[in-house]
Amino acid sequence: MDMMLNEDQSMIQEMARKFAEGELAPVAEKLDQEGDRELFLSNLKQLAELGFMGLNVSAEYGGTEAGTVAFSVAITEIARACASTAVTMSVTNMVAEVIQVVASEEQKQRYLPRLCSGEYAAGGFCLTETGAGSDPSSMKTSAVLDGDEWVLNGAKQFITSAEFAGVFVVWAVTDKDAPKGKGISCFLVENNIPGLTVSKAEKKMGQHASATNEVLFEDCRIPKDALMGKLNDGFRVAVAELAGGRIGIGSLALGIGQAAMDYARVYLTERKQFGKPIANFQGLQWMLADAYTELEAARLLLMNAAATKERGEPFAKQASMAKLYASEKANAACYTALQMMGGYGYIKEFPLERYTRDARITSLYEGTSEIQRVIIARELLREIG
Repeated sequence: MDMMLNEDQSMIQEMARKFAEGELAPVAEKLDQEGDRELFLSNLKQLAELGFMGLNVSAEYGGTEAGTVAFSVAITEIARACASTAVTMSVTNMVAEVIQVVASEEQKQRYLPRLCSGEYAAGGFCLTETGAGSDPSSMKTSAVLDGDEWVLNGAKQFITSAEFAGVFVVWAVTDKDAPKGKGISCFLVENNIPGLTVSKAEKKMGQHASATNEVLFEDCRIPKDALMGKLNDGFRVAVAELAGGRIGIGSLALGIGQAAMDYARVYLTERKQFGKPIANFQGLQWMLADAYTELEAARLLLMNAAATKERGEPFAKQASMAKLYASEKANAACYTALQMMGGYGYIKEFPLERYTRDARITSLYEGTSEIQRVIIARELLREIG
């Protein structure tokens, strides 16, 4: 199997790398420590203008039509510089893809150009609730049809970019008497409408520049045609789209892990102890070799998952394998890099502590590592069923 990028994919990777190095890397620490919403949104707008907010969306709707492999490598390059920007880009692409796959033509024409162009700074994926995280089918948010309007009530938790998202894809129970997971539908809900409240941003361990908010619906009325796809078919849609999102988060994790190891590798050649560079010590060399080998294996798993999706084949198992391995090994790489740098790795003056904080969440969101193992095992057993 040819794992080389084609000309278009290589061009997108290089464009993402240049933007990350030129625009994101110089301000990533500032965004992490001080926050600057205007600067953060400006960077998102520039990414949209470069075509990075609709990488797998048809040109008919303003997308780039670059495919999933290009999306994966682009996310990795952006994450090497700023994980907060990368997660916003990943989720916005996921929102755009679910709209392209499920929405009506009128809905596509209304929302996709706004997401792809940056008119909407981001898209929001409203699935998780306080009591429905790893088990989203247990959600309590409801949508009741009242004449020509749906009335939404409930709360969604840990919603990336909620405070500046232009549109949300919202999942809600539309048939409370249906079997678990069968009575859920999805809706397109614009931000800043009566009955919708975005709570203040959570204070997080890492990825500080990316806003994470609770979204509340209190008798929030939306048009009848805000329903996206078939009634009571929303849970199937959510499961399918989460698989694609896992490629994005795995790619993001890979970028953080690579950035951490690249920084530590240079440090090994500069730092001297016992009269010679510490890169000469075999123990550190083995740590370096193991970490880079694991990151390369993660990259190949991600490329396989992305290519499988791009071919239109079932890819849930591949996506979960890639996300599981990439997120776990990215965390390990950050700790290895920090260990190589000793006390300096623990000091905020150096980026290792930020990489380590930013990487930690990658084994939690878009499905924890434990949930990925459940999915992988389920798919493996299904293959012989």
